[in-house]
Amino acid sequence: MNIHLNSALVDKLAAEYVLGTLRGGARRRFERMLQQQAVLRTAVAEWQDRLQPMAELVPTAVPSASVWPAIEARLGLASKPQRKQSFWLALREDLSFWRGLGLVSTTAALILTSLLLTKQLEPAAPIASYVATLSNEQAQPIAVVTGDIKGGHLMIKVVAPQAIAADKSLELWAVPKVGHPRSLGLLSANGSVTLALPAGTTPASVPVLAVTLEPKGGSPKADGPTGPIVFKGAWVQI
Repeated sequence: MNIHLNSALVDKLAAEYVLGTLRGGARRRFERMLQQQAVLRTAVAEWQDRLQPMAELVPTAVPSASVWPAIEARLGLASKPQRKQSFWLALREDLSFWRGLGLVSTTAALILTSLLLTKQLEPAAPIASYVATLSNEQAQPIAVVTGDIKGGHLMIKVVAPQAIAADKSLELWAVPKVGHPRSLGLLSANGSVTLALPAGTTPASVPVLAVTLEPKGGSPKADGPTGPIVFKGAWVQI
């Protein structure tokens, strides 16, 4: 379909795509056309520029303190016996983290669109297969991770520069559903870095990515990190 020849239709579809009102099969078809037609990417980027500042003005909505305890009670979570567990197991079972998964995924999609659908991108630019927005404990986005399954690499862009000591390094980890976290490599505290994307590192097997603060050069342990998690996020397919 040569919708790029109809400027009014292009503008309408781009607006609905950015607003999230373009859904179902129409959205999937539009996303496929985005990969092929630069005029659509330009239109989406322009709508992102117009609408993104409005999102920053929306006040944070905080649910009543009684909401989550009531949900936990209905699901039987509050009555589960407490047991000692590793920090990484706690991360996998962190209820508050998974409550925010929908918001994180939406944020990831918005940031990825802003990164990929800009006027500087050429039509032949690689298309990301996976994306994660890594946030700190205050839910502030720190880094965006995009995975190119065809190219076999990850690109990590730190959007909020980090101040770390000279004897420390930031290390990225894949947190699988089972087993030990796997190191994906070291990050720059500012700017971008490209790392290899190991085979099998998909959202199905690795739902979470996390960054820890380690000794210079990375964790001395072969089976996991030694330092604290400084930011983390859900790893999703797009």
